[in-house]
Parts: sequence; structure tokens; C-alpha cells
Amino acid sequence: MNDRLSETMPDKSEFQATFNRLRAIFKPYARKLVVVHDTADNYYLDMPIIMKNKKPVFFGAVRKGKGYVSFHLMPVYGIPQLLEGISPELKKRMQGKSCFNFTSVDEKLFKELTALTKTGFAKFMSKEMLARLASYG
Repeated sequence: MNDRLSETMPDKSEFQATFNRLRAIFKPYARKLVVVHDTADNYYLDMPIIMKNKKPVFFGAVRKGKGYVSFHLMPVYGIPQLLEGISPELKKRMQGKSCFNFTSVDEKLFKELTALTKTGFAKFMSKEMLARLASYG
């Protein structure tokens, strides 16, 4: 394979380890959330409330895709101020408003995501936010 092509293609051999490590960030919250999917390539969590439209509120997910492993964290979409202090390195991993993409384990950034998830969980589970979320739809 030519060097230019190999530079642009991710090494998928690390995807499972990356998925497992990102999934571990969500595991402490599984008992207070609703685990919708728990497979080798999709870990998906909803909030324990239902909106007016009778649909649950998405909290977060880890998905193993073709080109990367994505970590979705809805609190940063609902409360964008949570992103104000993130590092430029983590910001570079963002796609859209609540998704972070990885091709390998990055403990420094995963530590930052762990703290962001903890803060996001606490804010999303506050009485005020739960009432606000329940009124949507």
C-alpha cells in the first residue's frame, strides 16, 4: 500500500479497544439511565424520563463505525456551556454539536471526556433539567 493512502486510513485494529475504553466512561451511569443497546459495536443510553411526545431523552452512546469510534454526549448539546473549558485537542475531535470521534485510545482525552460526562450527567439529572426535558416534544 502506498504511504499516502495508509496515512489517511485508520488502523481499525484499535477500534475495539477504543470502543471498550469509551464505553467504560458511560458504565458508572448505567444504573441510573436506561441501557437501550449493549453490543460489541453500539452502547446506547437514554435518560429515565419520557418527553411529552412519549419518546425518551437520549443521553449518550458509543458506536464503532467504519472510519472511527464515535462518542455521543447529549448534555453538551443541551448545555453548550459545558464545552467552554474543553481543550483544543478534544475540540478537534468534535463532529457536530455532541459527537467526538476517535481511531485509537487517547487516555489524556478520555480523562477529559470522563470529567465532561460526569459534569454533564449531574447537570442533566438536576430537577430543573429533568423538568425542562420532560416538557419537550
